[in-house]
Amino acid sequence: MRKLILGLAITLDGYIEGPNGEHDWCFTDQDYGLNRFFERIDAIFIGRKSYEMAQQQDGTSIGETIPGVPACKEYVFSKTLTAVKEGAVLISGDSIVEARSIKNQPGKDIWLFGGASLYHTLMKEGLVDELWLSVHPILLGGGKLLFREQESGTRLRLLESKTYKTGLVSISYSVENN
Repeated sequence: MRKLILGLAITLDGYIEGPNGEHDWCFTDQDYGLNRFFERIDAIFIGRKSYEMAQQQDGTSIGETIPGVPACKEYVFSKTLTAVKEGAVLISGDSIVEARSIKNQPGKDIWLFGGASLYHTLMKEGLVDELWLSVHPILLGGGKLLFREQESGTRLRLLESKTYKTGLVSISYSVENN
């Protein structure tokens, strides 16, 4: 079975975007392990808001799901969208059933790219297998938090960590409650 990996940038105080949706705090001066990660995946799960944001930035990235990301099968999870770009698959029905079905298909791992709501839904159902977080050395103090209150705790097992000279710490955990 394919793994579903939440992979994203986060601030030390747990925010995935600033108060106005900004990501200008994210380091882009080097690879930070992205190319190695991209070798592991061939599909992306993305929520509506993240999808729409990526489409606004998409101007010249023909064939790329998200600018700078190699072409992957894109699954857009939304109850409100009625259409997505050519080549993408709109998941508007039961997201849990669909996610399980896709995970059971042959292929490489799947990147859970964006959508805190999508992450929480899939995590609650035990579908997220790994967390790969690029922890940026900044305290935003406000914005959109990745982690919310949950009914019970989730145990994680450290897979890998790497510290960069910039102060960014890349950490990977397997989710032990699956």
